[in-house]
Amino acid sequence: MSNMAILLLAAGASSRMKGRDKLMEPVQGMPLLNLICRRASQTGLPCYVTVPTLDHPRVSATGTARVVAVPDASEGMSASIRAGVRALEENIEAVMILPCDMPELQTEDFSTLANRFRGAASPVLRATSSDGTPGHPVLFPRRCFAELSQITGDQGARILLRDQEVELIALPGQRALTDLDTPEAWARWRANQ
Repeated sequence: MSNMAILLLAAGASSRMKGRDKLMEPVQGMPLLNLICRRASQTGLPCYVTVPTLDHPRVSATGTARVVAVPDASEGMSASIRAGVRALEENIEAVMILPCDMPELQTEDFSTLANRFRGAASPVLRATSSDGTPGHPVLFPRRCFAELSQITGDQGARILLRDQEVELIALPGQRALTDLDTPEAWARWRANQ
């Protein structure tokens, strides 16, 4: 694997969770954020995680990831992407971006995308479910960093994908799609575990 990093987006407000923090929900005996940070770190790639503030309770669950505060987190996902991309070290050639509310993603899923990266000319690599439905993570080469550090709104990097060659990479089952944003989604997911 070349010099790449994983950027975990964890600065959102969990506004649909009715007072609970989805990233601090327990999964396998630990907060979801801690689990995702561990799985990402097990790739051996540097991991960055965005949080609303450096004194936010989520910071305690970031493990060895480099924490990036997002003072304008209320703007939405793009604020996290901007802050995270700007925090990357100069030698990083690609960044794999994903929200942290995806409990089914495994270390091998991150490695699958990383191993398919082909350097500066590589297309953007986007994970899909086993049936081909696009999801996360998405791996962006360095040529996309300037645009990523300028995006606005709560659509994330979706607009940037329209202007890039994108290669879809299937992951097992629904791993690339399963995100848990509401208490009801958590309850359904837990019932199937």
